Amino acid sequence: MSTNSTTAGRVADAPSNSWVYRLLPVGLWPYAQLARWDRPIGWKLLLWPCMWSLALAWSVAGETIEPTLLAQIALFWAGAVAMRGAGCTYNDVVDVDIDAKVARTASRPIPSGRVSKMQATVFLVAQALAGLLVLLGLCALSEPFNGYAFILACSSLGVVAFYPFAKRLTDWPQFVLGLSFSWGALMGWAVVFGELSAPPVLLYIGSILWVIGYDTIYAHQDREDDAIVGVRSTARLFGDRTVQALLILYGGTLILFAAAYFEAGVGAAGYIGLLVGGMHMIWQITSLDIEDGEKCLRLFRSNNFFGWAVFAGLIANWLI
Repeated sequence: MSTNSTTAGRVADAPSNSWVYRLLPVGLWPYAQLARWDRPIGWKLLLWPCMWSLALAWSVAGETIEPTLLAQIALFWAGAVAMRGAGCTYNDVVDVDIDAKVARTASRPIPSGRVSKMQATVFLVAQALAGLLVLLGLCALSEPFNGYAFILACSSLGVVAFYPFAKRLTDWPQFVLGLSFSWGALMGWAVVFGELSAPPVLLYIGSILWVIGYDTIYAHQDREDDAIVGVRSTARLFGDRTVQALLILYGGTLILFAAAYFEAGVGAAGYIGLLVGGMHMIWQITSLDIEDGEKCLRLFRSNNFFGWAVFAGLIANWLI
């Protein structure tokens, strides 16, 4: 950990040129860091399954562009930011002892002493309440109120609560993260139709495999520190077999997405977007060097492109 990173109020594992440090008062920096506002890749990766599911549902519904869709997109975005922030804050509260022992995370607000656990907990509750308001807004867009989507969203909280403990209990914490981060693949469809069917379920399972893949790449940054403090991960489990594992995980993602498209009657444009995303996955796998932490981080962040490719294909299919 760099001494300068702490005295300047930054954290070692985040970019120092974020808007957070240009626009927010210094006193709010620790809270922005708890919510990871200085690292937007997290809420983007959480948002994409929501957007895919929403675009897939609207393709099936066959509706033209109208304010309801734009409102749904805006609310899903706000919900992703709020709930990703709440999840990260909760994770930091639970993991403070582990974070203090890992070089990349020791400068985070709680282990560095800039925020107490009680302050972080209050901030967590505030973000969760913001997420609840967003969920109520999404459900209220339907007439009558979409109780199915509300219950479905709330049922994800158990998985979210368990995730920080998974790394202590299993070699597959990335699977638990996938269950949580992919929930939007169910939600987009449920918000439109008030029920679930085969396409969103296939999309959900495929997204879980995608999350396991990209978070395995991410976890290779901490593989050595994790071994020292006893944190388990698929990066440690796969080790030198990570490329083979990614071929299975990413390949499974593409197959399940294609099956979801088939069930939903998606046209050629959707498959073209999926093909572009698949080419990006191949690039990730062939570029991977598990000994290069900086490259692992870049490849992890590049999954935002995969999200765009799939979404663009579905939107093009809907418009056509």
